[in-house]
Amino acid sequence: MSFKERIFHALLFEVIALILLTLIAVVITDNNAAKMSGLAIMLSLIAMLWNFIFNILFDKVYGEDRNSRKLWLRIQHGFWFELGMLVFSFPVMMWVLQLDFVTVFLLDVGAMVFFLLYAIAFNWIYDITRVRFLARNKT
Repeated sequence: MSFKERIFHALLFEVIALILLTLIAVVITDNNAAKMSGLAIMLSLIAMLWNFIFNILFDKVYGEDRNSRKLWLRIQHGFWFELGMLVFSFPVMMWVLQLDFVTVFLLDVGAMVFFLLYAIAFNWIYDITRVRFLARNKT
């Protein structure tokens, strides 16, 4: 992936995730949409930076042929990314939500599970769509 495509990939991932996460967070936490949108935007900015760095490192280790990646590698990709996000997002969530450690941990783990599944699905769909788009533009 080119530098520009990595930026596009990260932005698309985050915009869709931001909408979904804000809606889910408002329902689950009973906080107002403005507070949860602010938190979601902060977490989104952290995630975009981490996504960019993590995917470069992951591609260096496992190769850049993303289309040949099987389910098990995609699960590992999602798991390691989300574990990193847990480390980076936890302090921010504690600060913004002003909740106890256990509650924030459970919310963060819930978000991690959501994003694990979302990341696997998003990246798989993105990779398939990308191959089709590139093949169509070659002709």
